[in-house]
Amino acid sequence: MKLFILVLVILGLCVAGMAIKIWGKKGGRFSGTCASQSPYLNPEGTPCSFCGKLPEEADCKK
Repeated sequence: MKLFILVLVILGLCVAGMAIKIWGKKGGRFSGTCASQSPYLNPEGTPCSFCGKLPEEADCKK
């Protein structure tokens, strides 16, 4: 039971941390979420399949 409560507290802190990050960011968006940002995930330089952003573009279109 102690382990279950500990896991719930840790998960609650993680969710609260993400909520604070969203609340504190202008527009409430996470930055750098496109896979095209990472040269390890996108070595060919293909556009993001979600928003169509190229790796050299600064901001997502959506």
